[in-house]
Amino acid sequence: MAEYKVLIVEDSPTMRQLISFALKRLRGIQICEANDGVDGLKKLSVEKFDLIFTDINMPIMDGLKLVSLVRNDASYKEIPIVVITTEGAQEDRERALALGANDYITKPIQPNRILDVAKTLLKIA
Repeated sequence: MAEYKVLIVEDSPTMRQLISFALKRLRGIQICEANDGVDGLKKLSVEKFDLIFTDINMPIMDGLKLVSLVRNDASYKEIPIVVITTEGAQEDRERALALGANDYITKPIQPNRILDVAKTLLKIA
């Protein structure tokens, strides 16, 4: 049974819970939560993750900065990243993908969309 570790970087506890709850429908998923980009990087430095979900708008370090730091670090650059953005922010989306995000999800978040993206990026049939 494969174990997948997913890091959720999101400053809103409610949103973290929502993402986490959706992902827990997949088997073999371990979830770690971070409340901003700095916290996320700290967690990345001590554990290995298979997937990262990150919000864009967060205090201290935003999601786009996190994406670029992860992509520019040889030890993390292979980890798929899903950016969560507020609806209608086309430029945020384009920047996120240009920086190396694998996918993006717009808020309000649909649990099935989280599941589909996670399954695709983790290659779960």
